Amino acid sequence: MRCGVGPLLLAIDVGTGSCRAVLFDTKGNQLAAGQREYVHPAVQGVPGSQNFDTATNWRLICDCIREALIAATAAPASVAAVAATSMREGMVLYGPDDTEIWACPNIDSRAADEARELVSSGAAQEIYAHAGDWVAITAPARFLWLARRQPEILEATKRMGMLADWVTTRLCGEFSTEASIGSSSGMFELSKRQWSDKIIDLCGLDGRIFPPVVEAGSVVGAVTPQAAYHTGLRAGTPVVAAGADTQLALVGLGTADPSRATIVGGSHWQLTTVLDAPVIDPQARLRTLCHTIPDRWMIEGIGFACGLVMRWFRDGFCDVEKLRASSAGKDPYEFLEGLATELPPGANGVFGIFSNVMQASRWIHAAPAFVGFDVSDPAGSALAACFRAIEESAAYVSLAHLRVVEELVGVGPGPVTLTGGAAKGVLWPHIVADALGVPVEIPVVKESTALGAAIYAGVGAGLWRSPGDATAMLSGVDRVVDPDGAKSAAYETLFERWLELNGALVKIADRGVARPLWRAAGT
Repeated sequence: MRCGVGPLLLAIDVGTGSCRAVLFDTKGNQLAAGQREYVHPAVQGVPGSQNFDTATNWRLICDCIREALIAATAAPASVAAVAATSMREGMVLYGPDDTEIWACPNIDSRAADEARELVSSGAAQEIYAHAGDWVAITAPARFLWLARRQPEILEATKRMGMLADWVTTRLCGEFSTEASIGSSSGMFELSKRQWSDKIIDLCGLDGRIFPPVVEAGSVVGAVTPQAAYHTGLRAGTPVVAAGADTQLALVGLGTADPSRATIVGGSHWQLTTVLDAPVIDPQARLRTLCHTIPDRWMIEGIGFACGLVMRWFRDGFCDVEKLRASSAGKDPYEFLEGLATELPPGANGVFGIFSNVMQASRWIHAAPAFVGFDVSDPAGSALAACFRAIEESAAYVSLAHLRVVEELVGVGPGPVTLTGGAAKGVLWPHIVADALGVPVEIPVVKESTALGAAIYAGVGAGLWRSPGDATAMLSGVDRVVDPDGAKSAAYETLFERWLELNGALVKIADRGVARPLWRAAGT
Protein backbone atom coordinates (compact mmCIF):
# COMPACT_ATOMS: atom_id res chain seq x y z
CA MET A 1 0.00 0.00 0.00
CA ARG A 2 1.35 3.41 -0.93
CA CYS A 3 1.61 5.62 2.17
CA GLY A 4 3.49 8.53 0.57
CA VAL A 5 0.89 9.86 -1.84
CA GLY A 6 1.64 13.52 -1.23
CA PRO A 7 2.07 16.27 -1.01
CA LEU A 8 5.23 15.22 0.81
CA LEU A 9 8.16 17.35 1.94
CA LEU A 10 11.76 16.15 1.90
CA ALA A 11 14.43 17.43 4.29
CA ILE A 12 18.12 16.67 3.82
CA ASP A 13 20.28 17.13 6.92
CA VAL A 14 24.08 17.10 6.65
CA GLY A 15 25.28 16.73 10.24
CA THR A 16 28.73 16.45 11.72
CA GLY A 17 28.60 12.68 12.16
CA SER A 18 25.99 11.60 9.63
CA CYS A 19 23.70 12.65 6.82
CA ARG A 20 20.01 11.86 6.62
CA ALA A 21 16.97 12.37 4.41
CA VAL A 22 13.58 12.58 6.10
CA LEU A 23 10.15 12.57 4.46
CA PHE A 24 7.21 14.32 6.13
CA ASP A 25 3.57 14.75 5.26
CA THR A 26 1.88 18.13 5.70
CA LYS A 27 0.66 17.20 9.18
CA GLY A 28 4.22 16.83 10.43
CA ASN A 29 4.24 13.05 10.47
CA GLN A 30 7.65 11.56 9.79
CA LEU A 31 6.97 8.91 7.15
CA ALA A 32 10.46 7.58 6.51
CA ALA A 33 14.14 8.38 6.82
CA GLY A 34 17.45 7.25 5.42
CA GLN A 35 20.69 7.80 7.33
CA ARG A 36 24.39 7.17 6.79
CA GLU A 37 27.23 7.77 9.23
CA TYR A 38 30.49 9.22 7.95
CA VAL A 39 33.84 10.58 9.09
CA HIS A 40 35.94 13.49 7.90
CA PRO A 41 39.49 12.34 7.08
CA ALA A 42 42.53 14.38 8.00
CA VAL A 43 44.98 15.57 5.37
CA GLN A 44 48.32 13.86 5.89
CA GLY A 45 50.86 16.31 7.19
CA VAL A 46 48.31 19.05 7.95
CA PRO A 47 47.71 19.22 11.72
CA GLY A 48 44.12 19.89 12.75
CA SER A 49 42.77 19.31 9.26
CA GLN A 50 39.53 17.54 8.42
CA ASN A 51 38.26 17.29 4.85
CA PHE A 52 34.64 17.12 3.79
CA ASP A 53 34.61 14.54 0.99
CA THR A 54 32.03 16.02 -1.38
CA ALA A 55 32.05 13.13 -3.84
CA THR A 56 31.61 10.36 -1.27
CA ASN A 57 29.20 12.30 0.91
CA TRP A 58 27.01 13.25 -2.03
CA ARG A 59 26.67 9.56 -2.87
CA LEU A 60 25.68 8.88 0.74
CA ILE A 61 23.07 11.65 0.61
CA CYS A 62 21.65 10.19 -2.59
CA ASP A 63 21.47 6.78 -0.88
CA CYS A 64 19.58 8.37 2.02
CA ILE A 65 17.06 10.01 -0.31
CA ARG A 66 16.40 6.80 -2.23
CA GLU A 67 16.09 4.84 1.01
CA ALA A 68 13.51 7.30 2.39
CA LEU A 69 11.47 7.26 -0.83
CA ILE A 70 11.45 3.47 -0.90
CA ALA A 71 10.61 3.14 2.80
CA ALA A 72 7.67 5.51 2.41
CA THR A 73 6.62 3.85 -0.87
CA ALA A 74 6.54 7.41 -2.18
CA ALA A 75 6.33 8.24 -5.87
CA PRO A 76 8.82 10.97 -6.83
CA ALA A 77 5.93 13.12 -8.03
CA SER A 78 4.46 13.12 -4.51
CA VAL A 79 7.38 15.20 -3.20
CA ALA A 80 6.22 18.80 -3.38
CA ALA A 81 9.59 20.35 -2.51
CA VAL A 82 12.97 19.60 -0.99
CA ALA A 83 15.09 21.70 1.37
CA ALA A 84 18.54 21.14 2.91
CA THR A 85 20.13 21.97 6.22
CA SER A 86 23.57 21.28 7.65
CA MET A 87 26.08 21.76 10.39
CA ARG A 88 27.31 25.31 10.57
CA GLU A 89 30.78 26.70 9.63
CA GLY A 90 31.68 24.00 7.10
CA MET A 91 32.27 25.44 3.64
CA VAL A 92 32.88 24.50 0.02
CA LEU A 93 34.90 26.31 -2.64
CA TYR A 94 34.21 25.99 -6.36
CA GLY A 95 36.46 26.43 -9.37
CA PRO A 96 35.78 28.12 -12.71
CA ASP A 97 33.63 25.23 -13.93
CA ASP A 98 31.53 25.28 -10.72
CA THR A 99 32.96 21.98 -9.46
CA GLU A 100 34.12 21.59 -5.88
CA ILE A 101 37.85 22.14 -5.36
CA TRP A 102 38.07 22.35 -1.54
CA ALA A 103 35.73 21.61 1.36
CA CYS A 104 35.88 21.23 5.12
CA PRO A 105 33.44 20.40 7.93
CA ASN A 106 32.76 22.59 10.94
CA ILE A 107 35.43 21.07 13.19
CA ASP A 108 38.37 21.55 10.80
CA SER A 109 41.00 23.50 12.73
CA ARG A 110 43.99 23.59 10.37
CA ALA A 111 44.15 27.41 10.39
CA ALA A 112 45.65 27.61 13.89
CA ASP A 113 48.50 30.00 13.07
CA GLU A 114 46.25 32.27 11.06
CA ALA A 115 43.66 32.39 13.85
CA ARG A 116 46.38 33.30 16.36
CA GLU A 117 47.54 36.10 14.08
CA LEU A 118 44.00 37.45 13.83
CA VAL A 119 43.78 37.40 17.62
CA SER A 120 47.13 39.11 18.19
CA SER A 121 46.37 41.82 15.63
CA GLY A 122 42.97 42.58 17.16
CA ALA A 123 41.18 41.55 13.97
CA ALA A 124 39.52 38.57 15.67
CA GLN A 125 37.83 40.83 18.19
CA GLU A 126 36.67 43.13 15.41
CA ILE A 127 35.27 40.20 13.41
CA TYR A 128 33.49 38.89 16.52
CA ALA A 129 31.87 42.28 17.11
CA HIS A 130 30.43 42.25 13.58
CA ALA A 131 29.84 38.56 12.90
CA GLY A 132 29.08 37.15 16.37
CA ASP A 133 31.47 34.19 16.16
CA TRP A 134 35.17 33.77 16.85
CA VAL A 135 37.73 33.01 14.16
CA ALA A 136 38.55 29.55 15.53
CA ILE A 137 36.34 27.51 13.19
CA THR A 138 35.01 30.12 10.79
CA ALA A 139 35.98 31.21 7.31
CA PRO A 140 38.30 34.22 7.88
CA ALA A 141 41.19 32.15 9.29
CA ARG A 142 40.59 29.40 6.71
CA PHE A 143 40.78 31.86 3.83
CA LEU A 144 44.02 33.23 5.23
CA TRP A 145 45.37 29.66 5.57
CA LEU A 146 44.55 28.99 1.92
CA ALA A 147 46.19 32.23 0.82
CA ARG A 148 49.37 31.14 2.58
CA ARG A 149 49.39 27.34 2.18
CA GLN A 150 47.37 26.64 -0.98
CA PRO A 151 47.25 29.90 -2.93
CA GLU A 152 46.45 28.02 -6.13
CA ILE A 153 43.14 26.90 -4.57
CA LEU A 154 42.19 30.42 -3.53
CA GLU A 155 43.23 31.81 -6.90
CA ALA A 156 41.02 29.26 -8.66
CA THR A 157 38.04 29.93 -6.40
CA LYS A 158 35.15 31.54 -8.24
CA ARG A 159 32.39 30.77 -5.74
CA MET A 160 31.95 29.67 -2.14
CA GLY A 161 29.07 28.24 -0.18
CA MET A 162 28.27 26.66 3.15
CA LEU A 163 27.48 22.93 3.36
CA ALA A 164 23.69 23.38 3.24
CA ASP A 165 24.23 25.62 0.22
CA TRP A 166 26.35 22.88 -1.36
CA VAL A 167 23.48 20.37 -1.12
CA THR A 168 21.13 22.92 -2.69
CA THR A 169 23.61 23.53 -5.50
CA ARG A 170 24.03 19.80 -6.08
CA LEU A 171 20.27 19.47 -6.40
CA CYS A 172 19.48 22.44 -8.64
CA GLY A 173 22.74 23.93 -9.91
CA GLU A 174 22.09 27.38 -8.43
CA PHE A 175 24.26 29.28 -5.93
CA SER A 176 22.86 31.12 -2.92
CA THR A 177 23.04 31.14 0.86
CA GLU A 178 20.34 31.54 3.46
CA ALA A 179 21.04 34.06 6.23
CA SER A 180 21.25 31.66 9.19
CA ILE A 181 23.68 29.27 7.50
CA GLY A 182 25.62 32.09 5.83
CA SER A 183 26.11 33.86 9.15
CA SER A 184 27.94 30.81 10.50
CA SER A 185 30.81 31.60 8.13
CA GLY A 186 32.02 34.44 10.35
CA MET A 187 31.84 36.67 7.26
CA PHE A 188 28.47 38.28 8.00
CA GLU A 189 27.27 41.63 9.28
CA LEU A 190 24.78 40.20 11.79
CA SER A 191 22.57 43.26 12.12
CA LYS A 192 22.16 43.50 8.32
CA ARG A 193 21.90 39.72 7.68
CA GLN A 194 24.32 40.14 4.77
CA TRP A 195 27.94 39.49 3.89
CA SER A 196 30.23 41.99 5.60
CA ASP A 197 32.22 44.14 3.21
CA LYS A 198 34.51 45.01 6.10
CA ILE A 199 35.39 41.40 6.89
CA ILE A 200 35.72 40.50 3.20
CA ASP A 201 38.18 43.38 2.77
CA LEU A 202 40.05 42.40 5.94
CA CYS A 203 40.57 38.93 4.45
CA GLY A 204 41.70 40.35 1.13
CA LEU A 205 38.97 38.55 -0.80
CA ASP A 206 36.97 39.27 -3.92
CA GLY A 207 33.41 39.85 -2.77
CA ARG A 208 32.09 38.35 -5.99
CA ILE A 209 32.79 34.80 -4.75
CA PHE A 210 30.09 35.15 -2.09
CA PRO A 211 26.62 34.05 -3.24
CA PRO A 212 23.40 36.08 -2.99
CA VAL A 213 21.71 35.92 0.41
CA VAL A 214 18.11 34.71 0.42
CA GLU A 215 15.67 34.20 3.26
CA ALA A 216 14.45 30.77 4.28
CA GLY A 217 11.49 29.54 2.26
CA SER A 218 12.73 31.04 -1.00
CA VAL A 219 12.69 28.78 -4.05
CA VAL A 220 16.21 28.87 -5.46
CA GLY A 221 15.82 26.37 -8.28
CA ALA A 222 14.51 22.98 -9.36
CA VAL A 223 15.96 19.47 -9.22
CA THR A 224 18.05 18.97 -12.34
CA PRO A 225 17.77 15.85 -14.52
CA GLN A 226 21.22 14.77 -13.32
CA ALA A 227 20.27 15.14 -9.63
CA ALA A 228 16.99 13.36 -10.32
CA TYR A 229 18.88 10.41 -11.79
CA HIS A 230 21.10 10.08 -8.72
CA THR A 231 18.49 10.75 -6.00
CA GLY A 232 15.28 9.27 -7.41
CA LEU A 233 13.53 12.63 -7.12
CA ARG A 234 11.45 14.06 -9.94
CA ALA A 235 13.27 16.53 -12.18
CA GLY A 236 11.71 19.94 -11.70
CA THR A 237 10.89 19.46 -8.00
CA PRO A 238 11.28 22.86 -6.28
CA VAL A 239 14.47 23.26 -4.24
CA VAL A 240 13.98 25.62 -1.33
CA ALA A 241 16.44 27.46 0.94
CA ALA A 242 16.09 26.34 4.56
CA GLY A 243 19.07 27.17 6.76
CA ALA A 244 21.28 26.05 9.64
CA ASP A 245 20.55 23.02 11.77
CA THR A 246 19.99 24.51 15.22
CA GLN A 247 17.90 27.39 13.96
CA LEU A 248 15.69 25.00 11.99
CA ALA A 249 15.25 22.82 15.06
CA LEU A 250 13.72 25.86 16.77
CA VAL A 251 11.40 26.34 13.80
CA GLY A 252 10.30 22.71 13.94
CA LEU A 253 9.53 23.13 17.62
CA GLY A 254 7.64 26.38 17.08
CA THR A 255 10.07 28.07 19.48
CA ALA A 256 10.40 31.78 18.79
CA ASP A 257 10.05 32.99 22.39
CA PRO A 258 13.21 34.70 23.72
CA SER A 259 12.36 33.52 27.24
CA ARG A 260 12.76 29.81 26.39
CA ALA A 261 15.91 27.71 26.20
CA THR A 262 16.29 24.70 23.92
CA ILE A 263 18.91 21.96 23.81
CA VAL A 264 19.51 20.42 20.41
CA GLY A 265 21.19 17.13 21.29
CA GLY A 266 22.94 15.76 18.22
CA SER A 267 26.61 15.13 17.39
CA HIS A 268 27.24 18.37 19.28
CA TRP A 269 24.81 19.79 21.83
CA GLN A 270 23.61 23.36 21.45
CA LEU A 271 21.98 25.22 24.37
CA THR A 272 20.27 28.09 22.64
CA THR A 273 17.64 30.76 22.89
CA VAL A 274 16.04 33.13 20.38
CA LEU A 275 16.82 36.86 20.36
CA ASP A 276 14.84 39.79 18.97
CA ALA A 277 18.11 41.68 18.41
CA PRO A 278 21.72 40.46 18.04
CA VAL A 279 23.49 40.23 21.41
CA ILE A 280 27.27 39.79 21.41
CA ASP A 281 28.80 38.22 24.53
CA PRO A 282 31.29 40.81 25.88
CA GLN A 283 33.46 37.97 27.23
CA ALA A 284 33.48 36.14 23.86
CA ARG A 285 32.20 32.90 25.38
CA LEU A 286 29.13 32.11 23.26
CA ARG A 287 28.26 32.71 19.63
CA THR A 288 25.40 34.67 18.06
CA LEU A 289 24.00 33.90 14.61
CA CYS A 290 21.08 34.90 12.43
CA HIS A 291 17.86 32.93 12.85
CA THR A 292 15.94 31.73 9.81
CA ILE A 293 13.14 34.13 10.82
CA PRO A 294 14.02 37.56 9.36
CA ASP A 295 13.65 39.60 12.56
CA ARG A 296 15.22 37.07 14.91
CA TRP A 297 18.71 35.96 15.95
CA MET A 298 19.92 33.28 18.36
CA ILE A 299 22.69 32.83 20.90
CA GLU A 300 24.15 29.47 21.86
CA GLY A 301 26.72 27.52 23.81
CA ILE A 302 28.02 24.34 22.21
CA GLY A 303 28.61 21.07 24.03
CA PHE A 304 31.35 19.79 21.77
CA ALA A 305 31.02 16.19 20.51
CA CYS A 306 28.54 15.05 23.19
CA GLY A 307 26.78 12.75 20.72
CA LEU A 308 30.00 11.76 18.96
CA VAL A 309 31.50 10.67 22.28
CA MET A 310 28.49 8.42 22.80
CA ARG A 311 29.03 6.87 19.35
CA TRP A 312 32.75 6.39 20.08
CA PHE A 313 31.95 4.61 23.34
CA ARG A 314 29.33 2.40 21.67
CA ASP A 315 31.64 1.33 18.86
CA GLY A 316 34.87 1.14 20.85
CA PHE A 317 33.82 -0.61 24.04
CA CYS A 318 30.40 -2.18 23.67
CA ASP A 319 30.62 -5.03 21.15
CA VAL A 320 29.17 -7.53 23.62
CA GLU A 321 26.39 -5.14 24.61
CA LYS A 322 25.56 -4.50 20.94
CA LEU A 323 25.14 -8.23 20.42
CA ARG A 324 23.01 -8.54 23.53
CA ALA A 325 20.89 -5.60 22.42
CA SER A 326 20.41 -7.13 18.97
CA SER A 327 19.34 -10.44 20.53
CA ALA A 328 16.80 -8.58 22.66
CA GLY A 329 15.51 -6.56 19.69
CA LYS A 330 16.77 -3.30 21.18
CA ASP A 331 18.87 -0.39 19.98
CA PRO A 332 22.34 -0.50 21.63
CA TYR A 333 21.79 2.90 23.24
CA GLU A 334 18.49 1.72 24.71
CA PHE A 335 20.21 -1.36 26.11
CA LEU A 336 23.08 0.65 27.61
CA GLU A 337 20.70 3.17 29.14
CA GLY A 338 18.92 0.30 30.85
CA LEU A 339 22.19 -0.68 32.51
CA ALA A 340 23.04 2.90 33.49
CA THR A 341 19.58 3.58 34.95
CA GLU A 342 20.40 1.31 37.86
CA LEU A 343 23.16 3.66 39.02
CA PRO A 344 22.71 6.79 41.18
CA PRO A 345 23.55 10.38 40.18
CA GLY A 346 27.30 10.65 39.92
CA ALA A 347 27.69 7.16 38.42
CA ASN A 348 29.23 5.76 41.58
CA GLY A 349 31.96 8.38 41.52
CA VAL A 350 32.88 8.14 37.82
CA PHE A 351 33.07 11.45 35.94
CA GLY A 352 33.23 11.80 32.18
CA ILE A 353 35.58 14.56 31.05
CA PHE A 354 34.89 15.40 27.42
CA SER A 355 33.31 18.68 26.26
CA ASN A 356 34.48 21.83 27.96
CA VAL A 357 32.26 24.84 28.63
CA MET A 358 32.36 27.04 25.55
CA GLN A 359 34.83 29.92 25.48
CA ALA A 360 34.78 30.96 21.84
CA SER A 361 37.90 33.12 22.13
CA ARG A 362 39.99 30.28 23.58
CA TRP A 363 38.21 26.98 23.19
CA ILE A 364 40.19 23.94 24.32
CA HIS A 365 38.97 20.66 25.78
CA ALA A 366 40.57 18.18 28.13
CA ALA A 367 41.96 14.88 26.94
CA PRO A 368 38.96 12.51 26.88
CA ALA A 369 38.89 10.76 30.24
CA PHE A 370 36.89 8.87 32.80
CA VAL A 371 37.93 9.82 36.32
CA GLY A 372 37.05 8.24 39.65
CA PHE A 373 36.91 4.48 39.17
CA ASP A 374 36.56 2.39 42.31
CA VAL A 375 38.75 -0.59 41.46
CA SER A 376 37.36 -2.52 44.43
CA ASP A 377 33.87 -2.36 42.86
CA PRO A 378 34.09 -3.74 39.31
CA ALA A 379 30.32 -4.21 39.06
CA GLY A 380 29.44 -0.63 40.00
CA SER A 381 32.41 1.16 38.51
CA ALA A 382 32.71 -0.13 34.98
CA LEU A 383 30.92 0.07 31.63
CA ALA A 384 27.49 1.17 32.86
CA ALA A 385 29.07 3.85 35.04
CA CYS A 386 31.04 5.17 32.04
CA PHE A 387 27.90 5.31 29.94
CA ARG A 388 26.03 7.25 32.61
CA ALA A 389 29.04 9.54 33.09
CA ILE A 390 28.95 10.44 29.39
CA GLU A 391 25.29 11.42 29.66
CA GLU A 392 25.94 13.38 32.85
CA SER A 393 28.87 15.25 31.30
CA ALA A 394 26.61 16.53 28.50
CA ALA A 395 24.10 17.70 31.10
CA TYR A 396 26.81 19.53 33.07
CA VAL A 397 27.98 21.38 29.96
CA SER A 398 24.38 22.33 29.16
CA LEU A 399 23.87 23.63 32.71
CA ALA A 400 26.99 25.78 32.43
CA HIS A 401 25.79 27.22 29.12
CA LEU A 402 22.30 27.83 30.50
CA ARG A 403 23.78 29.94 33.28
CA VAL A 404 25.78 32.03 30.82
CA VAL A 405 22.70 32.57 28.66
CA GLU A 406 20.69 33.55 31.74
CA GLU A 407 23.41 36.07 32.60
CA LEU A 408 23.46 37.59 29.11
CA VAL A 409 19.81 37.67 28.04
CA GLY A 410 17.77 36.76 31.11
CA VAL A 411 16.22 33.47 30.02
CA GLY A 412 13.49 32.53 32.47
CA PRO A 413 13.57 29.51 34.78
CA GLY A 414 10.82 27.69 32.88
CA PRO A 415 10.94 24.39 31.00
CA VAL A 416 13.79 23.55 28.64
CA THR A 417 13.10 21.66 25.42
CA LEU A 418 15.37 18.74 24.52
CA THR A 419 15.31 17.65 20.87
CA GLY A 420 17.53 15.71 18.50
CA GLY A 421 18.87 12.20 18.88
CA ALA A 422 19.39 12.56 22.63
CA ALA A 423 15.65 13.11 23.09
CA LYS A 424 15.00 9.56 21.90
CA GLY A 425 16.53 8.20 25.09
CA VAL A 426 14.78 7.53 28.36
CA LEU A 427 17.55 8.13 30.87
CA TRP A 428 19.25 11.10 29.21
CA PRO A 429 16.21 13.45 29.45
CA HIS A 430 15.88 12.57 33.14
CA ILE A 431 19.53 13.37 33.76
CA VAL A 432 19.16 16.70 31.97
CA ALA A 433 16.02 17.59 33.96
CA ASP A 434 17.68 16.65 37.25
CA ALA A 435 20.95 18.44 36.48
CA LEU A 436 19.28 21.64 35.24
CA GLY A 437 16.60 21.50 37.92
CA VAL A 438 13.79 22.35 35.49
CA PRO A 439 11.17 20.36 33.57
CA VAL A 440 12.37 19.06 30.20
CA GLU A 441 9.89 18.90 27.34
CA ILE A 442 10.43 16.18 24.74
CA PRO A 443 8.85 16.86 21.32
CA VAL A 444 6.83 14.32 19.37
CA VAL A 445 9.18 14.60 16.39
CA LYS A 446 12.74 14.26 17.64
CA GLU A 447 14.21 15.16 14.23
CA SER A 448 13.21 18.80 14.78
CA THR A 449 15.94 20.12 12.49
CA ALA A 450 14.65 18.08 9.57
CA LEU A 451 11.10 19.10 10.45
CA GLY A 452 12.09 22.77 10.32
CA ALA A 453 13.62 22.25 6.88
CA ALA A 454 10.44 20.48 5.74
CA ILE A 455 8.33 23.38 6.95
CA TYR A 456 10.34 25.78 4.80
CA ALA A 457 10.08 23.35 1.88
CA GLY A 458 6.31 23.65 2.31
CA VAL A 459 6.54 27.44 2.32
CA GLY A 460 8.51 27.31 -0.91
CA ALA A 461 5.97 24.91 -2.41
CA GLY A 462 3.20 27.41 -1.67
CA LEU A 463 1.50 25.28 0.99
CA TRP A 464 1.91 28.07 3.57
CA ARG A 465 2.82 31.73 3.47
CA SER A 466 5.19 31.48 6.42
CA PRO A 467 6.40 28.96 9.01
CA GLY A 468 3.87 30.43 11.41
CA ASP A 469 1.07 29.17 9.18
CA ALA A 470 2.37 25.59 9.31
CA THR A 471 0.84 24.95 12.71
CA ALA A 472 -0.19 21.40 11.83
CA MET A 473 3.45 20.59 11.05
CA LEU A 474 4.88 21.77 14.36
CA SER A 475 6.12 19.12 16.73
CA GLY A 476 3.95 19.03 19.81
CA VAL A 477 5.16 17.91 23.22
CA ASP A 478 5.37 14.15 23.56
CA ARG A 479 6.12 14.12 27.27
CA VAL A 480 7.44 16.28 30.10
CA VAL A 481 10.21 15.01 32.35
CA ASP A 482 10.10 16.68 35.75
CA PRO A 483 13.22 17.00 37.89
CA ASP A 484 13.62 14.92 41.01
CA GLY A 485 14.38 17.30 43.88
CA ALA A 486 16.78 15.01 45.69
CA LYS A 487 18.68 14.18 42.50
CA SER A 488 18.83 17.87 41.52
CA ALA A 489 20.40 18.66 44.89
CA ALA A 490 22.96 15.91 44.33
CA TYR A 491 23.77 17.22 40.87
CA GLU A 492 24.43 20.72 42.21
CA THR A 493 27.38 19.33 44.18
CA LEU A 494 28.42 16.96 41.40
CA PHE A 495 28.39 19.81 38.87
CA GLU A 496 30.85 21.84 40.95
CA ARG A 497 33.13 18.80 41.25
CA TRP A 498 32.89 18.22 37.49
CA LEU A 499 33.81 21.85 36.80
CA GLU A 500 36.90 21.54 39.01
CA LEU A 501 37.99 18.23 37.50
CA ASN A 502 37.38 19.42 33.96
CA GLY A 503 39.31 22.64 34.56
CA ALA A 504 42.30 20.76 35.95
CA LEU A 505 42.40 18.32 33.04
CA VAL A 506 42.01 21.11 30.49
CA LYS A 507 45.16 22.70 31.93
CA ILE A 508 47.02 19.42 31.49
CA ALA A 509 45.91 19.20 27.85
CA ASP A 510 46.76 22.85 27.30
CA ARG A 511 50.35 22.16 28.39
CA GLY A 512 50.60 19.39 25.79
CA VAL A 513 50.91 16.56 28.30
CA ALA A 514 47.93 14.79 26.69
CA ARG A 515 46.03 15.27 23.45
CA PRO A 516 42.79 17.23 23.95
CA LEU A 517 39.46 16.03 22.65
CA TRP A 518 39.66 19.04 20.34
CA ARG A 519 41.08 22.50 20.40
CA ALA A 520 39.99 25.36 18.23
CA ALA A 521 42.41 26.96 15.82
CA GLY A 522 44.33 29.75 17.46
CA THR A 523 44.12 28.49 21.06
